[in-house]
Amino acid sequence: MSLNAALSAYLQTLPNISADCKKAYVPVFHFINKMTSIKAVLLQKFIYKNKRVSIFRREYNYYGTIIISKRGSYVEKINTIIDLLKNNSLISTDLKAENLNSGTTNGVLYLLLVDNKPTYVVKMDIANIIKPTQQFLTAYSDTSLLPNIIYTDPEEQFIVYDYIAGETHFNRSSKIDWMTILIKQLFDKYTKVDEATPWGRINGTSRSSWSDFNQSSLEYAQQNIGNVLSVEDHKRVELLVNKLKGYSQLEEKYYLHGDTGVHNFVYLNKQLKGVIDPSPLIGPKIYDFTYAFCSSPDNLDLNTLLTLFAMWNSDVSYTEERLLDEVIFQLYTRIGICIKVHPHDLPEYMDAWERYKKYLPNN
Repeated sequence: MSLNAALSAYLQTLPNISADCKKAYVPVFHFINKMTSIKAVLLQKFIYKNKRVSIFRREYNYYGTIIISKRGSYVEKINTIIDLLKNNSLISTDLKAENLNSGTTNGVLYLLLVDNKPTYVVKMDIANIIKPTQQFLTAYSDTSLLPNIIYTDPEEQFIVYDYIAGETHFNRSSKIDWMTILIKQLFDKYTKVDEATPWGRINGTSRSSWSDFNQSSLEYAQQNIGNVLSVEDHKRVELLVNKLKGYSQLEEKYYLHGDTGVHNFVYLNKQLKGVIDPSPLIGPKIYDFTYAFCSSPDNLDLNTLLTLFAMWNSDVSYTEERLLDEVIFQLYTRIGICIKVHPHDLPEYMDAWERYKKYLPNN
């Protein structure tokens, strides 16, 4: 059976969709895992009665349930949003809307231009994405790196925020330069949360401990990396994860961005100007620091790391040994992501791995 045929057959089993609608769907879906997996994610778009509509990603761990959200025409939707903004006196001029390449974001993005100048961004997604985004941007509204919210849909289907000029990934300065700004203007503002708040993604699976989160990250990375690393390296990383469990009693819960990589950093004239697309996370504050450091393959040397660490670790709450343990594990998971998403960076990450793996625990 072909993939499309298999998907069409599977679509017939989905609840809450009429028979006529099921016949009209033409799947152009992409599964991250096998269709029989308990973790199936539908991406891309599908066609319904010759109209483009959105299919928003949603993952249900352990149930394999796929929810399809029909949003209607994007053009009609964005025009409705513009009218709403005008009616609520949030804007007082005519706007031009342009569809944006959403990059690593699974929702739909529109750029609103005032006098042909990019001014606002509209992000459409499911409520489970929009609500945590709005909450995070509100919680840290005092930092200039995050966009200001203009409007949030009461039904949490979209959010409108200020456009930050620049581009992600590229035209950045040295890692020390942009991470210095990141530390001072975002990381230093992170706040602790109540101990009753569960670990893990705000919009994902709650974890009973940070060790559980690390274990899940380890298993996912192992699947992606496979034989790219040696069996011995994999085993030593498992020992490292067990070692990290020893820090669990010392962990304090912080409200983190959760996806602090160069793909979410906006640069202009080689300076960091903004941080976008939070995936809010409850975790130790070192997570976002090491994630940012490992998010690009350049400047992964120990001198750069220790220089940034001294700046970030002003309260001396982490030892250099703990830092290295966390960075090595972050580097390991980054290699897994690199293989899957941006394999052109793999040679540089592998060079860094050869330098850092000597700090891994031995059997």
